[in-house]
Amino acid sequence: MNLWLNSSKPSPFTRWCRQSWVLLLIVILGMGMMVPVAIAQENTVNYTLTDLRDRDFHEADLEGAALAGANMKGANFENANLRGTILTKGSFFEANLEGVDLTDSFADRVVFDRANLRNAIFTDAIASSSTFNDATIEGCDFSGTILDRYQVVKLCDRARGTNPITGVSTRVSLGCH
Repeated sequence: MNLWLNSSKPSPFTRWCRQSWVLLLIVILGMGMMVPVAIAQENTVNYTLTDLRDRDFHEADLEGAALAGANMKGANFENANLRGTILTKGSFFEANLEGVDLTDSFADRVVFDRANLRNAIFTDAIASSSTFNDATIEGCDFSGTILDRYQVVKLCDRARGTNPITGVSTRVSLGCH
């Protein structure tokens, strides 16, 4: 007996099953939202909506910083620590992110177009609706990062190299075939 497609009036047991599944789904989704990927902490820098064009942040420790909506065009973040940062709607257009650590960052709707992400660690992050047009991604590790499928297909066309820190191939981290 199909509990979900029964055309007759559902029995109390069937209604209970449906309600239980819905409640279970709400609990599971709610638990996942209780532990956000990136949390800006009180003691961190807040660059939200700032103009950081051409600034030098090489080897800077910006862990947990808020860079949401910031314009970082041409900025230098080489070997910087950007773990757990909030980058929503930011722009790294033509920025140098070589060797940067973006682990656990929240990078939705971010522009990485023409950026240098060579040997970057971009793991366990959220980068949905972000763009990587003409970005250098040789040796970049995207393991566990949420990316739009069409972006993955485009990245796989030019994915090469292995990350020197994690030892993971760019193609493997993207799931390229």
